[in-house]
Amino acid sequence: MRYWGDMNSAAPAQFIENWNDLARPAAPSRPVQVHDETLRDGLQSPSVTQPTLPERLELLHLMHRIGVDSVDLGMPVTGPVAARQVRRLAEEIRTERLGLSASCAARTVRADIAAVARAAQDSGLPMWVMAFVGTSPIRLYVEGWSAAKVLADVRDAVAFARREGLRVCLVTEDTTRSKLDMTLDVYAAGLVEGAERVCVCDTVGHATPWGAAALVTAVRAGLADRGFPDVGIDWHGHNDRGLAVANSLAAAQSGADRVHGSALGIGERAGNAALEQLLVNLDDIGWRSFDPAQLPRYCALVARSCGVPIPANHPFFGADVYRTATGVHAAAISKARESGDNWLAERVYAGIPAGRVGVRQRIEVGPGSGRANIVHWLRAHDIAADSPLVQRIRDAVAGATRVLSDAELLAIVARAEPAGEQSRQREGTRDGGVGGGPRPGGAGRLAADGNGAGG
Repeated sequence: MRYWGDMNSAAPAQFIENWNDLARPAAPSRPVQVHDETLRDGLQSPSVTQPTLPERLELLHLMHRIGVDSVDLGMPVTGPVAARQVRRLAEEIRTERLGLSASCAARTVRADIAAVARAAQDSGLPMWVMAFVGTSPIRLYVEGWSAAKVLADVRDAVAFARREGLRVCLVTEDTTRSKLDMTLDVYAAGLVEGAERVCVCDTVGHATPWGAAALVTAVRAGLADRGFPDVGIDWHGHNDRGLAVANSLAAAQSGADRVHGSALGIGERAGNAALEQLLVNLDDIGWRSFDPAQLPRYCALVARSCGVPIPANHPFFGADVYRTATGVHAAAISKARESGDNWLAERVYAGIPAGRVGVRQRIEVGPGSGRANIVHWLRAHDIAADSPLVQRIRDAVAGATRVLSDAELLAIVARAEPAGEQSRQREGTRDGGVGGGPRPGGAGRLAADGNGAGG
Protein backbone atom coordinates (compact mmCIF):
# COMPACT_ATOMS: atom_id res chain seq x y z
CA MET A 1 0.00 0.00 0.00
CA ARG A 2 1.13 3.56 -0.70
CA TYR A 3 1.05 6.31 1.92
CA TRP A 4 2.08 9.94 2.02
CA GLY A 5 5.27 11.39 3.39
CA ASP A 6 7.85 10.19 5.84
CA MET A 7 6.68 8.05 8.70
CA ASN A 8 8.17 8.34 12.17
CA SER A 9 5.82 5.84 13.78
CA ALA A 10 5.10 2.18 13.19
CA ALA A 11 4.19 0.74 9.80
CA PRO A 12 1.28 2.69 8.25
CA ALA A 13 -0.75 -0.45 7.63
CA GLN A 14 -1.00 -0.76 11.41
CA PHE A 15 -3.07 2.44 11.46
CA ILE A 16 -4.75 2.82 8.06
CA GLU A 17 -6.50 0.17 6.01
CA ASN A 18 -6.30 1.67 2.53
CA TRP A 19 -9.21 0.31 0.50
CA ASN A 20 -8.14 2.48 -2.42
CA ASP A 21 -5.06 0.30 -2.76
CA LEU A 22 -7.02 -2.90 -2.27
CA ALA A 23 -9.17 -2.05 -5.32
CA ARG A 24 -6.58 -0.07 -7.29
CA PRO A 25 -6.81 -0.46 -11.09
CA ALA A 26 -3.71 -1.13 -13.12
CA ALA A 27 -1.56 1.91 -13.78
CA PRO A 28 -1.92 3.48 -17.24
CA SER A 29 0.45 2.08 -19.83
CA ARG A 30 1.54 5.62 -20.73
CA PRO A 31 2.70 8.40 -18.39
CA VAL A 32 -0.18 10.78 -17.65
CA GLN A 33 0.50 14.38 -18.64
CA VAL A 34 -1.41 17.43 -17.41
CA HIS A 35 -2.53 20.27 -19.68
CA ASP A 36 -3.43 23.65 -18.16
CA GLU A 37 -6.48 25.40 -19.65
CA THR A 38 -6.65 28.26 -17.13
CA LEU A 39 -5.65 30.95 -19.63
CA ARG A 40 -8.09 29.81 -22.31
CA ASP A 41 -11.13 27.80 -21.23
CA GLY A 42 -10.77 29.01 -17.66
CA LEU A 43 -11.10 32.64 -18.72
CA GLN A 44 -14.28 31.88 -20.68
CA SER A 45 -16.18 31.93 -17.39
CA PRO A 46 -18.46 34.99 -17.50
CA SER A 47 -17.72 35.65 -13.83
CA VAL A 48 -13.94 36.01 -13.94
CA THR A 49 -11.83 39.13 -14.23
CA GLN A 50 -9.24 38.92 -16.99
CA PRO A 51 -5.74 38.72 -15.46
CA THR A 52 -3.17 41.33 -16.41
CA LEU A 53 -0.23 40.33 -18.58
CA PRO A 54 2.19 40.32 -15.61
CA GLU A 55 -0.22 38.03 -13.74
CA ARG A 56 -0.40 35.68 -16.73
CA LEU A 57 3.39 35.61 -16.92
CA GLU A 58 3.64 34.80 -13.22
CA LEU A 59 1.11 32.02 -13.66
CA LEU A 60 3.23 30.50 -16.45
CA HIS A 61 6.23 30.36 -14.12
CA LEU A 62 4.14 28.68 -11.42
CA MET A 63 2.88 26.10 -13.91
CA HIS A 64 6.49 25.34 -14.78
CA ARG A 65 7.52 25.01 -11.13
CA ILE A 66 4.57 22.81 -10.26
CA GLY A 67 5.33 20.41 -13.08
CA VAL A 68 2.48 21.07 -15.53
CA ASP A 69 3.37 19.63 -18.96
CA SER A 70 1.55 21.89 -21.40
CA VAL A 71 -0.53 25.05 -21.51
CA ASP A 72 -3.14 26.65 -23.75
CA LEU A 73 -2.13 30.30 -24.12
CA GLY A 74 -5.45 31.50 -25.53
CA MET A 75 -7.22 32.07 -28.82
CA PRO A 76 -5.32 34.77 -30.76
CA VAL A 77 -7.93 35.14 -33.51
CA THR A 78 -10.32 36.82 -31.04
CA GLY A 79 -8.56 40.18 -31.41
CA PRO A 80 -5.33 42.19 -31.27
CA VAL A 81 -5.14 42.21 -27.47
CA ALA A 82 -5.40 38.43 -27.29
CA ALA A 83 -2.86 38.07 -30.11
CA ARG A 84 -0.33 40.30 -28.33
CA GLN A 85 -0.81 38.47 -25.05
CA VAL A 86 -0.33 35.07 -26.67
CA ARG A 87 2.83 36.25 -28.42
CA ARG A 88 4.29 37.67 -25.20
CA LEU A 89 3.47 34.52 -23.23
CA ALA A 90 5.09 32.40 -25.91
CA GLU A 91 8.19 34.60 -25.83
CA GLU A 92 8.39 34.11 -22.06
CA ILE A 93 8.30 30.34 -22.42
CA ARG A 94 11.09 30.50 -25.01
CA THR A 95 13.39 33.04 -23.39
CA GLU A 96 12.99 31.72 -19.83
CA ARG A 97 13.24 28.11 -21.00
CA LEU A 98 10.08 27.10 -19.19
CA GLY A 99 9.29 23.42 -19.43
CA LEU A 100 5.87 23.94 -20.99
CA SER A 101 4.61 22.81 -24.37
CA ALA A 102 2.53 25.71 -25.74
CA SER A 103 -0.70 25.56 -27.70
CA CYS A 104 -3.51 27.85 -28.80
CA ALA A 105 -7.14 27.11 -29.57
CA ALA A 106 -8.66 27.55 -33.02
CA ARG A 107 -11.72 26.46 -34.91
CA THR A 108 -11.14 24.27 -37.95
CA VAL A 109 -11.05 27.49 -39.96
CA ARG A 110 -7.98 28.79 -41.79
CA ALA A 111 -8.22 32.31 -40.35
CA ASP A 112 -8.15 30.97 -36.80
CA ILE A 113 -5.21 28.71 -37.52
CA ALA A 114 -3.32 31.47 -39.32
CA ALA A 115 -3.51 33.59 -36.16
CA VAL A 116 -1.88 30.79 -34.18
CA ALA A 117 0.80 30.38 -36.84
CA ARG A 118 1.60 34.11 -36.67
CA ALA A 119 1.96 33.92 -32.89
CA ALA A 120 4.35 31.00 -33.23
CA GLN A 121 6.38 32.69 -35.96
CA ASP A 122 6.54 36.08 -34.22
CA SER A 123 7.52 34.59 -30.85
CA GLY A 124 9.95 32.04 -32.20
CA LEU A 125 8.31 29.30 -30.14
CA PRO A 126 7.10 26.08 -31.78
CA MET A 127 3.39 25.67 -31.04
CA TRP A 128 0.51 23.29 -31.21
CA VAL A 129 -2.91 24.28 -32.43
CA MET A 130 -5.87 22.77 -30.61
CA ALA A 131 -8.18 22.73 -33.64
CA PHE A 132 -11.75 22.05 -32.53
CA VAL A 133 -14.98 21.09 -34.24
CA GLY A 134 -18.35 19.90 -32.97
CA THR A 135 -19.31 16.31 -33.79
CA SER A 136 -22.44 15.47 -31.78
CA PRO A 137 -25.75 15.01 -33.61
CA ILE A 138 -27.35 17.86 -31.67
CA ARG A 139 -24.55 20.26 -32.61
CA LEU A 140 -24.58 19.26 -36.27
CA TYR A 141 -28.35 19.75 -36.40
CA VAL A 142 -28.24 23.17 -34.76
CA GLU A 143 -25.41 24.37 -37.02
CA GLY A 144 -26.84 22.82 -40.17
CA TRP A 145 -23.61 20.93 -40.80
CA SER A 146 -23.37 17.64 -42.66
CA ALA A 147 -20.85 14.99 -41.75
CA ALA A 148 -19.25 15.52 -45.14
CA LYS A 149 -18.73 19.23 -44.43
CA VAL A 150 -17.16 18.53 -41.04
CA LEU A 151 -14.77 16.00 -42.54
CA ALA A 152 -13.82 18.32 -45.39
CA ASP A 153 -13.18 21.21 -42.99
CA VAL A 154 -11.02 19.00 -40.78
CA ARG A 155 -8.89 17.80 -43.68
CA ASP A 156 -8.38 21.33 -44.97
CA ALA A 157 -7.66 22.82 -41.53
CA VAL A 158 -5.13 20.19 -40.48
CA ALA A 159 -3.33 20.28 -43.81
CA PHE A 160 -3.16 24.09 -43.63
CA ALA A 161 -1.84 24.00 -40.05
CA ARG A 162 0.90 21.56 -40.99
CA ARG A 163 1.96 23.73 -43.93
CA GLU A 164 2.19 26.66 -41.51
CA GLY A 165 4.54 24.70 -39.27
CA LEU A 166 2.09 23.96 -36.46
CA ARG A 167 1.67 20.65 -34.70
CA VAL A 168 -1.97 19.64 -34.41
CA CYS A 169 -4.18 18.22 -31.70
CA LEU A 170 -7.60 17.60 -33.25
CA VAL A 171 -10.36 18.36 -30.74
CA THR A 172 -13.89 16.99 -31.10
CA GLU A 173 -16.36 19.04 -29.08
CA ASP A 174 -19.14 17.16 -27.28
CA THR A 175 -17.47 13.82 -27.92
CA THR A 176 -19.31 12.28 -24.97
CA ARG A 177 -22.61 12.76 -26.85
CA SER A 178 -21.26 11.89 -30.30
CA LYS A 179 -21.59 8.67 -32.27
CA LEU A 180 -18.38 6.65 -32.17
CA ASP A 181 -18.18 6.18 -35.94
CA MET A 182 -18.42 9.93 -36.53
CA THR A 183 -15.77 10.62 -33.89
CA LEU A 184 -13.38 8.08 -35.38
CA ASP A 185 -14.02 9.33 -38.93
CA VAL A 186 -13.11 12.86 -37.87
CA TYR A 187 -10.00 11.76 -36.03
CA ALA A 188 -8.85 9.58 -38.91
CA ALA A 189 -9.37 12.42 -41.40
CA GLY A 190 -7.16 14.69 -39.31
CA LEU A 191 -4.52 12.07 -38.56
CA VAL A 192 -4.10 11.27 -42.23
CA GLU A 193 -3.37 14.97 -42.84
CA GLY A 194 -0.74 15.11 -40.11
CA ALA A 195 -2.46 15.61 -36.75
CA GLU A 196 -0.50 13.99 -33.93
CA ARG A 197 -3.00 14.01 -31.08
CA VAL A 198 -6.76 13.89 -30.63
CA CYS A 199 -8.83 15.27 -27.78
CA VAL A 200 -11.96 13.63 -26.40
CA CYS A 201 -14.19 16.34 -24.90
CA ASP A 202 -16.93 16.19 -22.32
CA THR A 203 -17.96 19.68 -23.36
CA VAL A 204 -21.17 19.94 -21.32
CA GLY A 205 -20.15 17.74 -18.40
CA HIS A 206 -22.39 14.89 -19.56
CA ALA A 207 -20.13 11.95 -18.70
CA THR A 208 -19.92 9.69 -15.67
CA PRO A 209 -16.64 7.95 -14.75
CA TRP A 210 -17.81 4.69 -16.30
CA GLY A 211 -18.98 6.53 -19.41
CA ALA A 212 -15.65 8.32 -19.72
CA ALA A 213 -13.79 5.03 -19.36
CA ALA A 214 -15.96 3.30 -21.95
CA LEU A 215 -15.56 6.12 -24.47
CA VAL A 216 -11.79 6.46 -24.16
CA THR A 217 -11.38 2.70 -24.36
CA ALA A 218 -13.50 2.62 -27.52
CA VAL A 219 -11.61 5.53 -29.09
CA ARG A 220 -8.24 3.95 -28.34
CA ALA A 221 -9.34 0.62 -29.83
CA GLY A 222 -11.05 2.25 -32.81
CA LEU A 223 -7.99 4.30 -33.70
CA ALA A 224 -5.81 1.20 -33.47
CA ASP A 225 -8.17 -0.61 -35.84
CA ARG A 226 -7.81 2.28 -38.30
CA GLY A 227 -4.03 2.17 -38.21
CA PHE A 228 -3.29 4.72 -35.47
CA PRO A 229 -2.40 2.64 -32.38
CA ASP A 230 0.05 5.10 -30.84
CA VAL A 231 -1.70 8.45 -31.26
CA GLY A 232 -1.86 10.62 -28.16
CA ILE A 233 -5.31 11.01 -26.60
CA ASP A 234 -6.34 14.01 -24.50
CA TRP A 235 -9.33 14.18 -22.16
CA HIS A 236 -11.02 17.55 -21.64
CA GLY A 237 -13.78 17.41 -19.04
CA HIS A 238 -16.28 19.84 -17.56
CA ASN A 239 -17.81 19.76 -14.11
CA ASP A 240 -21.56 20.15 -14.74
CA ARG A 241 -22.27 16.94 -12.79
CA GLY A 242 -19.51 17.55 -10.25
CA LEU A 243 -17.58 14.62 -11.74
CA ALA A 244 -14.83 16.33 -13.73
CA VAL A 245 -11.90 15.14 -11.63
CA ALA A 246 -13.29 11.60 -11.28
CA ASN A 247 -13.94 11.45 -15.03
CA SER A 248 -10.40 12.61 -15.77
CA LEU A 249 -8.94 9.86 -13.60
CA ALA A 250 -11.18 7.28 -15.29
CA ALA A 251 -10.13 8.55 -18.72
CA ALA A 252 -6.45 8.39 -17.78
CA GLN A 253 -6.79 4.84 -16.52
CA SER A 254 -8.54 3.87 -19.76
CA GLY A 255 -6.00 5.20 -22.25
CA ALA A 256 -5.97 9.01 -22.26
CA ASP A 257 -2.35 10.04 -21.79
CA ARG A 258 -3.06 13.73 -21.15
CA VAL A 259 -5.83 15.28 -19.05
CA HIS A 260 -6.92 18.91 -19.02
CA GLY A 261 -7.79 21.15 -16.10
CA SER A 262 -7.87 24.74 -14.92
CA ALA A 263 -6.88 26.36 -11.65
CA LEU A 264 -9.75 26.17 -9.15
CA GLY A 265 -11.82 24.55 -11.92
CA ILE A 266 -12.77 27.90 -13.48
CA GLY A 267 -14.35 27.85 -16.93
CA GLU A 268 -17.60 27.62 -18.83
CA ARG A 269 -20.76 26.96 -16.74
CA ALA A 270 -19.71 24.74 -13.81
CA GLY A 271 -16.11 24.91 -14.96
CA ASN A 272 -13.38 22.44 -15.82
CA ALA A 273 -11.64 19.76 -13.82
CA ALA A 274 -9.76 21.59 -11.04
CA LEU A 275 -6.13 21.23 -12.05
CA GLU A 276 -4.78 21.37 -8.50
CA GLN A 277 -7.13 18.53 -7.51
CA LEU A 278 -6.06 16.51 -10.54
CA LEU A 279 -2.40 16.89 -9.63
CA VAL A 280 -2.87 15.88 -5.99
CA ASN A 281 -4.95 12.84 -6.92
CA LEU A 282 -2.64 11.73 -9.72
CA ASP A 283 0.28 11.93 -7.34
CA ASP A 284 -1.60 10.09 -4.60
CA ILE A 285 -2.45 7.28 -6.99
CA GLY A 286 1.16 7.16 -8.14
CA TRP A 287 0.56 8.06 -11.78
CA ARG A 288 2.69 11.23 -11.77
CA SER A 289 4.51 13.56 -9.38
CA PHE A 290 4.41 17.30 -8.84
CA ASP A 291 5.85 20.02 -6.59
CA PRO A 292 3.23 20.71 -3.91
CA ALA A 293 5.05 23.73 -2.52
CA GLN A 294 3.88 25.88 -5.43
CA LEU A 295 0.21 24.84 -5.48
CA PRO A 296 -1.00 27.25 -2.78
CA ARG A 297 0.60 30.19 -4.62
CA TYR A 298 -0.85 28.96 -7.92
CA CYS A 299 -4.38 28.84 -6.52
CA ALA A 300 -3.97 32.14 -4.69
CA LEU A 301 -2.76 33.94 -7.81
CA VAL A 302 -5.71 32.75 -9.88
CA ALA A 303 -8.15 33.61 -7.09
CA ARG A 304 -6.73 37.12 -6.83
CA SER A 305 -6.15 37.89 -10.51
CA CYS A 306 -9.43 36.39 -11.72
CA GLY A 307 -11.56 37.64 -8.83
CA VAL A 308 -12.61 34.11 -7.88
CA PRO A 309 -13.02 33.53 -4.12
CA ILE A 310 -11.84 30.13 -2.96
CA PRO A 311 -14.75 28.40 -1.15
CA ALA A 312 -13.92 27.48 2.44
CA ASN A 313 -14.57 23.81 1.67
CA HIS A 314 -12.64 23.72 -1.63
CA PRO A 315 -10.60 20.48 -1.58
CA PHE A 316 -7.04 20.89 -0.32
CA PHE A 317 -6.91 24.70 -0.46
CA GLY A 318 -10.15 25.96 1.07
CA ALA A 319 -9.84 27.76 4.40
CA ASP A 320 -11.61 25.01 6.36
CA VAL A 321 -10.00 21.91 4.87
CA TYR A 322 -7.15 21.67 7.38
CA ARG A 323 -8.77 23.86 10.02
CA THR A 324 -10.88 22.59 12.89
CA ALA A 325 -12.63 24.08 15.91
CA THR A 326 -14.29 20.79 16.89
CA GLY A 327 -13.28 19.42 20.26
CA VAL A 328 -13.06 15.72 19.36
CA HIS A 329 -10.96 16.42 16.27
CA ALA A 330 -8.66 18.84 18.04
CA ALA A 331 -8.14 16.42 20.92
CA ALA A 332 -7.04 13.62 18.60
CA ILE A 333 -4.68 15.88 16.64
CA SER A 334 -3.22 17.31 19.85
CA LYS A 335 -2.62 13.86 21.33
CA ALA A 336 -0.77 12.82 18.18
CA ARG A 337 1.34 15.97 18.26
CA GLU A 338 2.14 15.57 21.94
CA SER A 339 3.43 12.07 21.20
CA GLY A 340 5.99 13.67 18.91
CA ASP A 341 4.66 11.77 15.91
CA ASN A 342 3.91 14.23 13.12
CA TRP A 343 2.98 11.38 10.77
CA LEU A 344 0.03 10.52 13.01
CA ALA A 345 -0.92 14.15 13.61
CA GLU A 346 -1.06 14.84 9.88
CA ARG A 347 -3.34 11.87 9.20
CA VAL A 348 -5.63 11.22 12.14
CA TYR A 349 -8.20 13.67 10.70
CA ALA A 350 -6.99 14.14 7.11
CA GLY A 351 -7.17 11.91 4.05
CA ILE A 352 -4.34 13.83 2.39
CA PRO A 353 -1.82 15.31 4.86
CA ALA A 354 -1.67 19.10 4.93
CA GLY A 355 2.08 19.17 4.49
CA ARG A 356 1.79 17.20 1.28
CA VAL A 357 -0.03 20.09 -0.41
CA GLY A 358 2.08 22.84 1.09
CA VAL A 359 -0.23 24.00 3.90
CA ARG A 360 -0.60 23.40 7.66
CA GLN A 361 -3.19 22.08 10.06
CA ARG A 362 -4.91 24.68 12.21
CA ILE A 363 -6.73 24.26 15.51
CA GLU A 364 -9.06 27.10 16.45
CA VAL A 365 -11.53 27.90 19.21
CA GLY A 366 -15.31 28.19 18.85
CA PRO A 367 -18.59 27.05 20.38
CA GLY A 368 -17.91 23.40 19.55
CA SER A 369 -14.41 23.42 21.02
CA GLY A 370 -13.14 21.52 24.01
CA ARG A 371 -10.22 21.87 26.36
CA ALA A 372 -7.74 20.58 23.75
CA ASN A 373 -8.51 23.45 21.36
CA ILE A 374 -7.97 26.06 24.05
CA VAL A 375 -4.79 24.52 25.41
CA HIS A 376 -3.37 24.26 21.90
CA TRP A 377 -4.25 27.86 21.11
CA LEU A 378 -2.74 29.18 24.34
CA ARG A 379 0.49 27.26 23.88
CA ALA A 380 0.73 28.41 20.25
CA HIS A 381 0.61 31.97 21.57
CA ASP A 382 3.14 31.36 24.38
CA ILE A 383 0.48 31.71 27.07
CA ALA A 384 0.49 29.41 30.08
CA ALA A 385 -2.49 27.05 29.79
CA ASP A 386 -3.45 27.00 33.46
CA SER A 387 -6.82 25.53 34.38
CA PRO A 388 -8.56 28.75 35.49
CA LEU A 389 -7.69 30.50 32.23
CA VAL A 390 -8.75 27.51 30.14
CA GLN A 391 -12.09 27.41 31.95
CA ARG A 392 -12.54 31.17 31.56
CA ILE A 393 -12.14 30.84 27.80
CA ARG A 394 -14.47 27.82 27.69
CA ASP A 395 -17.13 29.80 29.50
CA ALA A 396 -16.65 32.77 27.18
CA VAL A 397 -16.96 30.78 23.95
CA ALA A 398 -19.83 28.56 25.08
CA GLY A 399 -22.41 31.03 23.83
CA ALA A 400 -20.50 32.13 20.73
CA THR A 401 -22.04 31.69 17.29
CA ARG A 402 -18.79 31.32 15.37
CA VAL A 403 -15.07 30.64 15.68
CA LEU A 404 -13.32 33.42 17.59
CA SER A 405 -10.48 35.46 16.15
CA ASP A 406 -7.06 35.77 17.75
CA ALA A 407 -7.89 39.31 18.83
CA GLU A 408 -11.08 38.18 20.55
CA LEU A 409 -9.32 35.36 22.38
CA LEU A 410 -6.47 37.63 23.44
CA ALA A 411 -9.03 40.06 24.82
CA ILE A 412 -10.51 37.26 26.95
CA VAL A 413 -7.03 36.43 28.21
CA ALA A 414 -6.39 40.09 29.02
CA ARG A 415 -9.59 40.34 31.05
CA ALA A 416 -8.81 37.14 32.91
CA GLU A 417 -5.36 38.14 34.19
CA PRO A 418 -4.24 41.23 36.10
CA ALA A 419 -2.13 43.75 34.19
CA GLY A 420 1.57 42.95 34.41
CA GLU A 421 0.97 39.30 35.25
CA GLN A 422 -0.09 38.06 31.84
CA SER A 423 2.05 35.44 30.19
CA ARG A 424 3.93 36.55 27.11
CA GLN A 425 1.58 37.02 24.17
CA ARG A 426 2.12 37.78 20.55
CA GLU A 427 -0.18 38.27 17.59
CA GLY A 428 1.82 35.97 15.30
CA THR A 429 1.41 32.23 15.57
CA ARG A 430 3.55 29.16 15.62
CA ASP A 431 3.19 26.23 13.29
CA GLY A 432 -0.39 25.04 13.54
CA GLY A 433 -1.69 28.27 15.11
CA VAL A 434 -4.70 30.22 14.07
CA GLY A 435 -3.52 33.70 13.14
CA GLY A 436 -4.13 35.45 9.87
CA GLY A 437 -6.46 32.95 8.25
CA PRO A 438 -9.82 33.58 6.62
CA ARG A 439 -12.87 33.70 8.88
CA PRO A 440 -16.35 32.34 8.23
CA GLY A 441 -18.28 34.77 6.09
CA GLY A 442 -15.12 36.02 4.37
CA ALA A 443 -14.00 35.36 0.84
CA GLY A 444 -12.16 32.21 1.82
CA ARG A 445 -9.12 33.30 -0.19
CA LEU A 446 -5.81 31.53 0.11
CA ALA A 447 -2.86 33.62 1.24
CA ALA A 448 -0.14 33.88 -1.38
CA ASP A 449 2.36 32.11 0.88
CA GLY A 450 -0.05 29.21 1.36
CA ASN A 451 -0.63 29.92 5.04
CA GLY A 452 -4.04 31.52 4.76
CA ALA A 453 -6.08 28.47 3.89
CA GLY A 454 -5.39 25.39 5.90
CA GLY A 455 -1.95 26.78 6.69
